[in-house]
Amino acid sequence: MRRASQRIIARHQAQDGLSEDEIQHDLKQKEKLDKSADKIKQFLATNDEKIGSQKKPVKSNITDPDSAKMTTSKGTIQGYNGIAINDDKHQIILQAQTWGSVGEQQTLKPAIEQLQKQLSQLGTRDTLSQAKFTADSGFHSEVNLEFMATTGLDAYMADTVFRSRNPLFSQSETYQTEQEKRRLKRSKGRSRLFNSSDFHFDEKKQTCHCPAGKEMWLSVKDVETAGRHYVRYSGYLKDCRVCPLQTQCMRKKPTKQGRQVQFETNIKDKIISYTDKMRVKIDSSPGRRELIQ
Repeated sequence: MRRASQRIIARHQAQDGLSEDEIQHDLKQKEKLDKSADKIKQFLATNDEKIGSQKKPVKSNITDPDSAKMTTSKGTIQGYNGIAINDDKHQIILQAQTWGSVGEQQTLKPAIEQLQKQLSQLGTRDTLSQAKFTADSGFHSEVNLEFMATTGLDAYMADTVFRSRNPLFSQSETYQTEQEKRRLKRSKGRSRLFNSSDFHFDEKKQTCHCPAGKEMWLSVKDVETAGRHYVRYSGYLKDCRVCPLQTQCMRKKPTKQGRQVQFETNIKDKIISYTDKMRVKIDSSPGRRELIQ
């Protein structure tokens, strides 16, 4: 804003032949920019920096600093996430808050802790150990599942690919059609690319071949994510550049490196994460019934 204000002055100095109307319009614009810049400067001097869930500074709003910039189906808005916990049997809202955060994951722990506090004040602190708790995939994360394991709640929290593992959905033509529509919208109409299941990985021999039959090289021996271990293979750039299947494999023409793909390893010896435990739980028949209800 300061730079924009200075550019207006520089334009006036460079063009002495501006009309009076143009000058007055520019001066009003400069005054508006200066006022906004002063307001922001004062706000920054008197307010602490907002830190997001990733421990990084996030954009604020000088009119409503507790709100968040949120992308919705109606566009980007400055607003809040409304989170409520309700008793399904008695249709009573037990706990509700608004949060100035884009994601829902970081709201689960404080919401549950507030609920525990309320129940303790009512003298019913043992209620959670007798209840079942369900939440949608927006709250699913390894950190949240680890926290829920300490609460005594019998929790059921679906992950983002829960439906793809459900036999009922895999046989549903409507579901598959809608999934393809969403995929085409995300990919802007581009065709489906090869995924890891299309590559030929031999864990014993530590080799990998792409769908075109070309050998790939081991670029990373061990990648750890949420307690799981992976190996990563890369295609040779000289092969990927002239590959006849390039448009089915890569979004853009390769310039610096070939196609990369990774595979989970040491499946038998891996540490069972809270995500793994929840996946087994919700994929069972009783677990699916709890989520559907």
